Amino acid sequence: MPSRAHDGPDMALELKDGYVCRGQSFGAEKSIAGELVFQTGMVGYPESITDPSYRGQILVITFPLVGNYGVPSREKMDSLLTELPAYFEAKEIHIAGLVVAAYAGDEYSHHLATSSLGAWLKEQGVPAITGVDTRALTKRIREEGSMLGRLLMKKFASSKSPFRIANGDSTVLANGVASGALDWRADYEVVTWEDPNSKNLVAEVSTKAPKIYHPAKQTALKHPSGRPVRVVCVDVGLKYNQLRCLVRRGVEVEVVPWDYDFPKLAGNEYDGLFISNGPGDPAMMEATVKNISAAMEQAATPIFGICLGHQLLARAAGAQTLKMKFGNRGHNIPCTNLLNGRCYITSQNHGYAVDAKTLPQGWEEVFVNANDGSNEGIRHTSRPYFSVQFHPEHTPGPRDTEFLFDVFIDTIKKTIESPKALSQPVHFPGGDAKENARLHPKVKVKKVLVLGSGGLSIGQAGEFDYSGSQAIKALKQEGIYTILINPNIATIQTSKGLADKVYFLPVTADFVRKVIQRDRPDGIFVTFGGQTALQVGIQLKDEFDGLGVKVLGTPIDTIITTEDRELFARSMESIGEKCAKSASASSVEEAMHVVKDIGFPVIVRAAYALGGLGSGFAEDDAQLLDLCQKAFAASPQVLIERSMKGWKEIEYEVVRDCRDNCITVCNMENFDPLGIHTGDSIVVAPSQTLSDEDYNMLRTTAVNVIRHLGVVGECNIQYALNPFSREYCIIEVNARLSRSSALASKATGYPLAFIAAKLGLGIPLNEISNSVTKVTSACFEPSLDYVVVKIPRWDLKKFTRVSTLLGSSMKSVGEVMSIGRTFEEAIQKAIRAIDLNNLGFCETSALMSIDEELQTPSDQRLFAIANAMHSGYSVDKIWEMTKIDKWFLSRLKDLSNFEKLMETYTTVSITKPLIKRAKQLGYADRQLAKFFGSNELAVRRARVDAGIVPVVKQIDTVAAEFPAFTNYLYLTYNGTEHDISFEDRGIMVLGSGVYRIGSSVEFDWCSVRAIRTLREQGFKTVMINYNPETVSTDYDEADRLYFENINLETVLDIYTMENSSGVILSMGGQTPNNIALPLHRLNVKILGTSPEMIDTAENRYKFSRMLDRIAVDQPTWKELTSIDEAIEFCNRVSYPVLVRPSYVLSGAAMNTVYSKDDLANYLAQAVDVSKEHPVVITKYIENAKEIEMDAVARNGKMIGHFISEHVENAGVHSGDATLILPPQDLDQETVRRIEDATRKIGNALDITGPFNIQFIAKDNEIKVIECNVRASRSFPFVSKVMGVDLIEMATKAMAGLHLEEYPPVNIPADYVGVKVPQFSFSRLSGADPVLGVEMASTGEVACFGRTKYEAYIKALLSTGFKLPRKNILLSIGSFKDKLEMLPSIESLHKLGFNLFATAGTADYIQEHGIPVKFLEVLGNHYQDNDQKSKYSLTQHLANNLIDLYINLPSNNRYRRPANYMSKGYQTRRMAVDYQTPLVTNVKNAKLLIEAMARHYDLEISKVDYQEFVPAPGAHEDTSMPMTLTSPNTSPSLAQLLAKSPFKRKHILSVQQFSRSDLHLLFTVAQEMRLGAQRHGCLDVLKGRVLCTMFFEPSTRTSASFDTAMKRLGGEVVVINEVMSSTNKGESLADTIRTLGCYSDAIVLRHPSEDSADTAAKFSNVPIINAGNGAREHPTQAFLDLFTIREELGTVNGLTITFVGDLRYGRTVHSLCELLKHYAVNIQLVAPATLALPAAVRELLKSRGQLLLESTALTPEIVARSDVLYCTRVQKERFPDLAHYEAVKDSYVVDNKVMKAAKSSMVIMHPLPRNNEIHEEVDFDPRAAYFRQMRYGLYCRMALLALVMAQ
Repeated sequence: MPSRAHDGPDMALELKDGYVCRGQSFGAEKSIAGELVFQTGMVGYPESITDPSYRGQILVITFPLVGNYGVPSREKMDSLLTELPAYFEAKEIHIAGLVVAAYAGDEYSHHLATSSLGAWLKEQGVPAITGVDTRALTKRIREEGSMLGRLLMKKFASSKSPFRIANGDSTVLANGVASGALDWRADYEVVTWEDPNSKNLVAEVSTKAPKIYHPAKQTALKHPSGRPVRVVCVDVGLKYNQLRCLVRRGVEVEVVPWDYDFPKLAGNEYDGLFISNGPGDPAMMEATVKNISAAMEQAATPIFGICLGHQLLARAAGAQTLKMKFGNRGHNIPCTNLLNGRCYITSQNHGYAVDAKTLPQGWEEVFVNANDGSNEGIRHTSRPYFSVQFHPEHTPGPRDTEFLFDVFIDTIKKTIESPKALSQPVHFPGGDAKENARLHPKVKVKKVLVLGSGGLSIGQAGEFDYSGSQAIKALKQEGIYTILINPNIATIQTSKGLADKVYFLPVTADFVRKVIQRDRPDGIFVTFGGQTALQVGIQLKDEFDGLGVKVLGTPIDTIITTEDRELFARSMESIGEKCAKSASASSVEEAMHVVKDIGFPVIVRAAYALGGLGSGFAEDDAQLLDLCQKAFAASPQVLIERSMKGWKEIEYEVVRDCRDNCITVCNMENFDPLGIHTGDSIVVAPSQTLSDEDYNMLRTTAVNVIRHLGVVGECNIQYALNPFSREYCIIEVNARLSRSSALASKATGYPLAFIAAKLGLGIPLNEISNSVTKVTSACFEPSLDYVVVKIPRWDLKKFTRVSTLLGSSMKSVGEVMSIGRTFEEAIQKAIRAIDLNNLGFCETSALMSIDEELQTPSDQRLFAIANAMHSGYSVDKIWEMTKIDKWFLSRLKDLSNFEKLMETYTTVSITKPLIKRAKQLGYADRQLAKFFGSNELAVRRARVDAGIVPVVKQIDTVAAEFPAFTNYLYLTYNGTEHDISFEDRGIMVLGSGVYRIGSSVEFDWCSVRAIRTLREQGFKTVMINYNPETVSTDYDEADRLYFENINLETVLDIYTMENSSGVILSMGGQTPNNIALPLHRLNVKILGTSPEMIDTAENRYKFSRMLDRIAVDQPTWKELTSIDEAIEFCNRVSYPVLVRPSYVLSGAAMNTVYSKDDLANYLAQAVDVSKEHPVVITKYIENAKEIEMDAVARNGKMIGHFISEHVENAGVHSGDATLILPPQDLDQETVRRIEDATRKIGNALDITGPFNIQFIAKDNEIKVIECNVRASRSFPFVSKVMGVDLIEMATKAMAGLHLEEYPPVNIPADYVGVKVPQFSFSRLSGADPVLGVEMASTGEVACFGRTKYEAYIKALLSTGFKLPRKNILLSIGSFKDKLEMLPSIESLHKLGFNLFATAGTADYIQEHGIPVKFLEVLGNHYQDNDQKSKYSLTQHLANNLIDLYINLPSNNRYRRPANYMSKGYQTRRMAVDYQTPLVTNVKNAKLLIEAMARHYDLEISKVDYQEFVPAPGAHEDTSMPMTLTSPNTSPSLAQLLAKSPFKRKHILSVQQFSRSDLHLLFTVAQEMRLGAQRHGCLDVLKGRVLCTMFFEPSTRTSASFDTAMKRLGGEVVVINEVMSSTNKGESLADTIRTLGCYSDAIVLRHPSEDSADTAAKFSNVPIINAGNGAREHPTQAFLDLFTIREELGTVNGLTITFVGDLRYGRTVHSLCELLKHYAVNIQLVAPATLALPAAVRELLKSRGQLLLESTALTPEIVARSDVLYCTRVQKERFPDLAHYEAVKDSYVVDNKVMKAAKSSMVIMHPLPRNNEIHEEVDFDPRAAYFRQMRYGLYCRMALLALVMAQ
């Protein structure tokens, strides 16, 4: 295994103030002392550590990952200055020591690297330490100032094994200060403190003798006298790049020592004086200062100083210098030029500064630090002398100020030409500040229109909600009235509180023009709505002036240049930048011709298409032909360019203002090489494998390109970079906010969209402040001290026949982002964020061909890499196949190796340092539990007990250099202290997680509305989410934002640290709901509905029973375990049915089945139907209407609701349905029944908060399909249409605040909202665009109208649908649909459309006398078959002759094999590929045709917008009072008790109970649970007395009867056997008779087996048997059965395993008896001497329930079990103690045993236990034995009530 950083010997870093931290050495193994300073640059460590200015300093690099790109050759010399090394700033390393957080080891990756950083440091004898919390150190230096430090080696340290187990933990000792501060010192070497500033450091680094460097002949400048132009350079610590910058400009340079007497040479020997940078205190350099003064007196040449040279020049002029608190050392420091007003990003490294106040007469300040106001540059007002504090020669850092060398050389040339120039100041380019401000004033606008992006689709998703919301916030801050057009009703930006007026209209040129004419805005932004908004901007470009609207931000012409590839390539050529070799073509022939010049492989793209639509790679002519055909359908022009697959893909986000200040905010490196669309790539920010030279080469290009294009605001530029050279190509520029901008904003904390909007108003960058630090300028480049990983989320399994391959066209529907201090930590978090089933980067059992996945990437590629590594593939082999940079692969390989190591440990043997290491590498507790064969909570307990918990770090944009006021946080284990304190006790709201099909921006809307409501009410809030596209992860939405995963571990960690006052789960869709129950069981306070009730709604069985109990109907369903059962059930309920397998093999998920053959075929190809994998079959009701109910309840009482109707019949997933609100076609009776059912369900589930129920209705019969106890997808739609925010109501209900129930609804009379789904089929090549029970839409839009038809047509246009002009093609499958469509077809004919149809449909239409042309589906897609082309359907589609295709597939009554391509499928797919509007649902087709027939003018009316700002009262009041009452038909608790069959009966044996008795008992137990949770106490048994008499010890049974009676309002008399008259010889019969006189019932436990029968004989009140010897324990059996039912939903079909003492275990005997009522399998595991009594065993056999008996608990038995029921070996039952000792520990259930168990199995135990269940299992969520006790309480309450109630 290659050497890693944590292999090194131990080392400590001690600060002068006593702070100590420990880590590992990776440099020279020696101890040193020096001054500790930090540097915030993210690249350039080889340049930095050779910079002489760092002489004697211990350098802390804030960026955590160092050493990634190794170190280049020390031997290679500079091509120009042949005696100097090519890649460094000096011949040696100058720092005293290096401190980093994470070092890359020997696994570096760069084409120039020849060794690791550690090897070089060792070569040069420089020590270095890794494993230190550099952020904590930086904050310390920032607060206390630069201070002395020392690096101390551990004595006798020798390199240890790779993952050493040390007793000393390599963390900071208690907050940095050792716990007995002296004990650690004994182990470490000691060196004396040393202050480098007290020495003459310059003398150490300066050259010893003068030396001359000559320029290249062709560039050399000549003096009029014929000698070369010469500059004398005073070396006070010269960086070699200053030399290169001078010599490259054609001057000869003589480098002289620091104390050289150069004035004597002036004028005749040299023409310019240059003073270099250098280390130390300028006050010690008297000799040099004296010489500079003399040179200035002579005034013979221009003078230029840098850094220390600047300070020396200032001192020579008479000014003072001062020591700064911690100096400026970074590559992102903004300096403003006071002469021209421009702000430059500079590289700096200094600890002293010039005190500008002390500058004498004749000198002026030229540059000022835009952050801290310190001096950065001066010049003489009448002489050519100037100097700067920063480093214009960069290396490392940005090259923006290298032009100062040109200024210097030009000044020299002028003074040689004319001595007059010696009495003029230096001239800087860039004009005059006042003049610049006059030329670029702020834009004066009062009203601005912002274009949104419409429905979420692949390639254009939630990121535009985020960027648009930011832009609106910026405009509002400037006091501008904002208008938004966006039909996406689920977004935050269309809500109250952002824009002043929102139009829900299509974002198209026509509608935008109408809005402009109506509202007369004076400005418009087209860059915040993705490609949709840009296209509108381009179309209306020539009309804006006439409409009086100014385009803000980037000019439209710039956008056109970047959008048109040809123009873009030409524009780049003009500034000498290169794009990939390409050509455009307007026809297929032209395309085939131009490719000859370019050469294969090529990439083909459609011009003007979003996210790479219609693009792909072609290796040969055939592939090219195929791609061109499709591309021309999407666009009039295609572009063909050379493919550079395998190159690195790099992106920069660039910001520029109108005054030409330009910065790059974030650079990102794709994990995947070029060839995969960046939206489908894993992206890492900042880049990890670029050197300073690479990084700044691309940065400089980016700045030049953006300036040349004239972008104002934000844009991104993408590059391809050859990994083996510096060759690069520009791929594209997006002159708008893009997906990457949202990612970059979240990755850096720099609000790009907000800033871009301000820049669009003409506000210069350096006048905007950084909102995170509040003190620094927004004109800076963020430095990160963490790493960010983005991974896309694909949902390809939702589609049939879709291609899963990734290429140049984007397919992902969402993305996650994660933050860590190491790449491993970040990527593992991100993998888990993508899907809750992912554990992290570890081997998976997914079926895949590894080689194929690696070579042709699909959505499974990362898991293929994990599997490949696990199977032993080397990094090199994987690199060969994937071309993913080896740096990334070697990081992953380390994880793979670590995983193998972890599998050798258990929770007991693992050591503290190893757990810590695992957490630092990003392993989750769940992952470790899998390795250790344990469970998540046991690992958590071990970790927390060892004190290993995460720390909270801020994202502050400045790597801790300045204090930050930010609430933007993440968790890491690579740190030692929190950046914040926890006093808020805020309410946590869990966000929606990653956008995917079925859970998208609407849940973000819910989360944000909840947070805003809480904040308005004065609550502190905490948001957890990990989706960079969302508004909820905007740092100003919540009081605290944790950019973290939503899983049990993370939520618990944050909940504990924040000490939160409650958690809201119901706003984020299914992701938070999944962890509701585990959180609840760990005592997390969940606000709103109890998670147990959520489980009741989500467990099919529990929900079904609940509906039966409250008399609400549902479709018939059953879970089946064999094909025969399935066929039998289907015959009984009749076809069609809906089948959903619990286990999916080939991706065929839910499906509708119409016949027996169909069913057999489906089950055969889709699932393995068996006990382990049952299928659920539900009766499918045809032609039923589906109705959506969104409601809010408080304590079970409904307080607000809205009903919307679906256009499509039931059978289309509700997420793909068209919704109408208010409903237009619902019967009043149906509405009443739905409201009644909802009220009952809300009450039964005791809901507080939001819930959603889907109903189907047919002939006024309603049935419930499903109920979600959380906010649903339709909440934003109903809230905005009806003007009542249901989420606000729900949040207030959950927080216990005052609210108005059923607030008045004010909507106009003629007013309908219609929500239409947005599909992205064109992105998903091969997917069949039909609607079914699986959701397929990626977004939604909604528009309003006076009728549903008007609203529908606008909404349809919003999805990009184009209304037909003349030709309509029909293909209708079933006769029923033909019949239903006939009137609509007639109306199409009357409207004058030309109708075309396929065979059967054409005949049918002709029979009814309507003219129609017949088209036939011909074979090959593209063959030009002349004689038939006029009949060819495919030709018509391919040539865009069809304007609308209505294809209504028949219900496929016989399933074809998956690879069969029906003609219907082929033509539907063609329609999508050729952009022909397609309708595949009969109800949609009818609605569309009816809407077209009404000829709407689509003018804007008052229903189209919601105005939030002008005075309310503009609407007329047409509120509909909602007062609804109805009889409640389900039996109440009192009614249930009234019909009790056990009233005043003895409960002696389980044999008394029938199945229906048990059902009643459990139903009452459910009610008791609800009652106890609501009221604590019920008065059912008020005034009743229970007597308990226990002749044997008991904790649980006695206490639970006691509690149960008191919770029911009764009293208890406890008789203690020891104190009773039994001791005087009283018989049991007499005792019972006596107690019967005092009480209403007696609970008895007695060791004699016939005690219960005896008591019953003599008692006149009911006897409840609480255990009679080893015979029975009926009440325990009831609670056991109730537990199984509550935990698993049902008892039927389970396999129950009894383990332990089955001979004396009375609980087992009773339970076996009760199980006769259920179809179960029973396994018995016991020692031979403790086997189940023969009588009981025979009963089980006779019922056919006994599956097996065994004396060993084997993994096979465990694997089969649904319930593992353990019992105690009861010492008190053994006559022979030796026998007891022999068998007492026969079976111990521990994590090892649990490894074989199903994830859904439960472990039960009647308790008390001895050793049968190991304590580590207590933390397993499957351990139900303590929950069993709680179920016992409810069960016993029910029993007492049924026996004793009046």
